[in-house]
Amino acid sequence: MKNDLETIKKEIRGLVSELAEIPVKDLRDTARFAEDLGIDSMKALEIVAAVEKKYRVIVPEEEIPTIRSLQQMFVLIEKLLNK
Repeated sequence: MKNDLETIKKEIRGLVSELAEIPVKDLRDTARFAEDLGIDSMKALEIVAAVEKKYRVIVPEEEIPTIRSLQQMFVLIEKLLNK
């Protein structure tokens, strides 16, 4: 079952908002996790783990450091869901 991309984006924004304690309205797709949102590496791993659990996907370990923004997260999750 494929989720539509807009729904996925909304759900991921919600997860990031909740885990990083940042209002959804402040989350731009291009916002960089560390530089713009102040998300440290441990919080970033929590976000990746939450996304993996929600969508039942495994983010390859080598991909994790490349996820620096919501947009990059969306692209990666879409790719993993469409495998």
